[in-house]
Amino acid sequence: MVRKTNRVTTRPSRLPLYSRQRSMLALLGAFGGSLRRLDFQKLLFLYCQEIEENPPYDFVPYQYGAFSFTSYYDRRKLIARGLLANCQDWTLTEEGNRIMQQECNNHTVEFARNNTKRGSALLAETYRRFPYYAINSTMMASVSYVDDSISGMVDSERPITNPGTLFTIGYQSRTLDAYLNSLIRAGITLLCDVRRNPISRKYGFSKRTLSSSCQCIGIRYEHLPNLGIRSDRRKQLNTHADYDALFTEYRTRSLPCHEKEIATILGWLETGESVTLTCFESLHEQCHRHCVADAVESRLATRLAITHL
Repeated sequence: MVRKTNRVTTRPSRLPLYSRQRSMLALLGAFGGSLRRLDFQKLLFLYCQEIEENPPYDFVPYQYGAFSFTSYYDRRKLIARGLLANCQDWTLTEEGNRIMQQECNNHTVEFARNNTKRGSALLAETYRRFPYYAINSTMMASVSYVDDSISGMVDSERPITNPGTLFTIGYQSRTLDAYLNSLIRAGITLLCDVRRNPISRKYGFSKRTLSSSCQCIGIRYEHLPNLGIRSDRRKQLNTHADYDALFTEYRTRSLPCHEKEIATILGWLETGESVTLTCFESLHEQCHRHCVADAVESRLATRLAITHL
């Protein structure tokens, strides 16, 4: 006898697209619905530079010039939803083309009409107009073949690293790409994560992705979980007095138990690393990372200027 079961099957929820994803589909559609990967990344970059307020994507200087980690995160999501084809190029599917037609506007069409370069010529244009984004490029030889003045322009944009400097940064109000850009521009060589549990619902800031992204741009990632504050201790922080009480307890009870971690940070600084301490909150006054920075400074023979990015 076969027993029947009443099994209810449900389709996965289809969350609405982010506005940046819609902008991406519209731009791709304006170029005919398909572009090579490198070409589309550079055209998306140039498009975002034309938008004065709230561009849909931020970019970092990477191996082929300007690159957006977030755009590739969106690409994977759009492929999973059947809006982009699962192939090497950026190509709209039939469903993606339907949505694109709803989003395409005169601005994207005009942009596509005015940007006809592809390949090395397009790469050279982005390097020439925005040389900072080429500081990590491995394509300089092919670009210099198009324009031999670009190399000098790029060299002048390289950030200066000051060995033995200490920074702090929070990621609360930043995209992954904008966050990484802040590190690069400040000349950071080592990112020290002081969260107890380095997990985030915000793309790019869980330990694995953040560590990998830092490695891609030549920044070393380290995690010192013992310097973090338990999540239950960070609840109900509504006033300055609440924060003051939390940080007083942290300074007097927690930090004295973690001299080894403080010594580790001091060691990095003494060997010439430019270190930034990172956690979630935008304002360093509302984050325990400023307590860690103060503890490090207090153990140095000479006063250290701490910069909060």
